[in-house]
Amino acid sequence: MNQSHPRAGSDKKQRRWFHEFPDPMVLIFMVLVGVYLLTFIIPAGEFAREVIDGKSRVIPDTFAYLTGVEPLPFFDLFLAIPQGMINAAPFLFIVFIAGGLFHVLQSTGALENMIGVAANKVGASNSTKSRNLIIVLGTFIYGFFGVAVGGENNIALVPLGVLVAAAVGCSRLVGVTMAVGGIGIGFALSPISPYTVGIAQSIGELPLFSGWGLRLLMVLGSLSMLAAYICLRVVKMEFHDEQPVEMSKALHEYRLSRQDLTILGIFLIGLISLLTGIFTRGWYITEISAVFLIMAIVIGLAAGMSANQLVKRMMEGASSVTSGALVIGLAASIPVILQDARVIDTIVKSLSSVLEGMPVALAAVLTSIIQGIINLFIPSGSAQALITMPILIPLADLIGMSRQLMVSAFQIGDGLTNLFIPTAGGILAMLALGRVSYAQWLPVIVPIMVPIYAFCWVLMVIAAHLGY
Repeated sequence: MNQSHPRAGSDKKQRRWFHEFPDPMVLIFMVLVGVYLLTFIIPAGEFAREVIDGKSRVIPDTFAYLTGVEPLPFFDLFLAIPQGMINAAPFLFIVFIAGGLFHVLQSTGALENMIGVAANKVGASNSTKSRNLIIVLGTFIYGFFGVAVGGENNIALVPLGVLVAAAVGCSRLVGVTMAVGGIGIGFALSPISPYTVGIAQSIGELPLFSGWGLRLLMVLGSLSMLAAYICLRVVKMEFHDEQPVEMSKALHEYRLSRQDLTILGIFLIGLISLLTGIFTRGWYITEISAVFLIMAIVIGLAAGMSANQLVKRMMEGASSVTSGALVIGLAASIPVILQDARVIDTIVKSLSSVLEGMPVALAAVLTSIIQGIINLFIPSGSAQALITMPILIPLADLIGMSRQLMVSAFQIGDGLTNLFIPTAGGILAMLALGRVSYAQWLPVIVPIMVPIYAFCWVLMVIAAHLGY
């Protein structure tokens, strides 16, 4: 009898190793080790660069392998982790501050009251049809913000999706998929994104945001598939939630007080200020974090909190997203290894050379796949455009592909992969704020990405044959 216990424990450990998805930190560290080992195989190389309008661009046909570059010491594998966290500091801080802001906001009860009143008015508790209507509308609203505002700029809206899901009787996973998936797809396929389309078209000497029709069709079709997937599949998924969000009372009991309206007004003014700063003053993560901090303080004062109570709420909210923030920092160590080994340009050159001599339609599809691979190493869409488009635009001319189609292929490859790669800091930040781990997210988002990719590829092939 005594001998059977160790064997049973051993079997349990084996089952856990083979059948449980690794913790996000374990998964990303495995990727980091794999990337480190690749630096011993991939030779160092660089393109020459030029600075135009303050931005560094690659000069095509200037790639050269580098000699005398020593392999990275084993110690550098671990040195890259704190360096990655330093590089990702803006993302880490916005997660902590946004976590604090929403804990303050939720503790006032204003958000829950607003969502409860809204859900009651549309009869969300009465039928599956009403629930699905809210999910579809929510997905498209989040998609609109992704199209118009961008990715990370919408991080403040993710917890709202969780509350909406709770109001219609769904898990946190439904709300996060609606919010993060909608924002991610909207940004990925946006016809008017200045961060990706704008830069890529300027390099390709195309009119700004021209060719928007194809991208609009892609984003509308993809959001429709995501909404249907959430309604038909995600709502039925089991989700282990350590901190489940539940409505505190029946929907018909919710009311909005004058204080609730004041707090929601402050929150709305804060969001409008953010959008104004983003579009007129070029604000990004650091400025957004500062506005979040101001919003938290003003909302706390409006709710009658003392200074000590406000700080306590902020600390509680920040501590609840610590694990997610650390995942972002660890993921940011992957590009550090590649930059230190000086192999990023070699990867870009090798992947882009695969396209030469291919039919235009196939080359367009493969370009999106190649850009997706590159996005793992260069997760910034604007940086990726500046590095790869000076190579891909001349290549498009060489193989007879229109520059417009090349820009769309770049956008698909860069944008859609952000929804599931471990180096996309903005998406990881949103997941951290929604309190869904990367390991929980992957099995949910990957299945719907397959038909979305297929849909976009079919549209690109049709566009290639129509001379887009």
